[in-house]
Amino acid sequence: MNTTDFSSLKLKPELLKNLSSMGFEKMTDIQAKSLPDILAGKDVIAQGKTGSGKTVAFGLGLLQKLEVKRFRIQSLVICPTRELADQVAKELRKLARLIHNIKVLTLCGGMSFGPQVGSLEHGAHIVVGTPGRIEDHLGKGTLRLDDVNLLVLDEADRMLEMGFQSAIDAIIDRIPQGRQTLLFSATYPKQIQSIAQRIMLKPLMVEAAVSHDSNTISQHFYKIGETGNDFEQRLKAVRLLLMQYRPESSVVFCNTKREVQEVADKLGLYGFSALALHGDLEQRDRDQTLVRFANKSASILVATDVAARGLDIAALDAVINFHIARDAEVHIHRIGRTGRAGGKGIACSLYSDKESYKVGLLEDYLDKTIAPEPLPPLAILDEVIFQPEMTTLQIDGGKKQKVRAGDILGALTGKQGINGQDVGKIQLFDNWAYVAVKKVSAKKALKKLSEGKMKGRTFRVRRLKG
Repeated sequence: MNTTDFSSLKLKPELLKNLSSMGFEKMTDIQAKSLPDILAGKDVIAQGKTGSGKTVAFGLGLLQKLEVKRFRIQSLVICPTRELADQVAKELRKLARLIHNIKVLTLCGGMSFGPQVGSLEHGAHIVVGTPGRIEDHLGKGTLRLDDVNLLVLDEADRMLEMGFQSAIDAIIDRIPQGRQTLLFSATYPKQIQSIAQRIMLKPLMVEAAVSHDSNTISQHFYKIGETGNDFEQRLKAVRLLLMQYRPESSVVFCNTKREVQEVADKLGLYGFSALALHGDLEQRDRDQTLVRFANKSASILVATDVAARGLDIAALDAVINFHIARDAEVHIHRIGRTGRAGGKGIACSLYSDKESYKVGLLEDYLDKTIAPEPLPPLAILDEVIFQPEMTTLQIDGGKKQKVRAGDILGALTGKQGINGQDVGKIQLFDNWAYVAVKKVSAKKALKKLSEGKMKGRTFRVRRLKG
């Protein structure tokens, strides 16, 4: 018997029989790596993308553990969107179809509250839901989690991106500490690490095999000619590199505030989605810039080293140095921002003869010879410029008005709303909130938020341009 066969696992006969009837014989990579530990009752962090088979992994874990005769909520699965929650609930029902009388209940925003209360009164074994709506039910006393012995956080990175950290914390506070916790995430940013440390007991880390070189940064150097305007030459080089590599998210580092603003303005005039980040910005403008860049409403951030300090962007595709950094350590720090989260990063540096000494210092530091490469051909500038698929809506209400991420998501995806998959990052500040939505749904989203109500009142909403 092969260890990747489902039959090698100590599963209930009904589960094995059902898996066989569904044509599931062999486990996927993430299932083979996580299921033995899940079935042993251990806390597990599993890193794997959609389609890796993670729902079957945690689904078998919770169904194996379930005591059908105890008609109490024993498992809770938290998902970022209604669509995913519905999908997970459907999959769990399919996995459980040979075990009689198992009740799976979904609790999501955008659905009427009353019928959910009625369903809860009738009881359930497994609850699958979104953070905002689960928190609402806990707040109103219509949901009790005293008997939960298995908690699943599905697409945890996306939930944190969407601003659900406080809702998740509030839910976990209401679940017994002796539970088993399973955390599934496509990426593993710092936020996930800190939440795992806080809510899990000696978690085991497993990662589904994916074909990538982890943490690889491909470095390229380009020499700028001595004739003509130095700034304009560098600007043209940046445009050529952006057109060549077409990064979804990139940072262009400049040495001065003035240069940052000038480069961002010029790139904007050429049709690129670029924002400036420097020390002269007001706090609100700085917040807004970082929000739009982090939620992928803008693809290029032009920044000074000082301004970019503390910048935590999980997936940065490229870094471009408008000038070589003043010292080698700053250079390493700059380029180290790309190639994170298992992705491949590109670092491009521009220099002139006058900066040859900096190149020499870098060569010593990196212990390698730096040879300049030719820039991409000029013809590439005639191609269509990459545009972000997201845009940002600003809501004039935030934490002080008791607005939560779940309220915003519910208002967007409720009756005749937009698809939950079209909603990106939600970020809350004291008196305003920002939500990223796909451009194709922006008009509908703006109308839905402007005309709908949150917390019993309407809020002014506008789309951020530029």
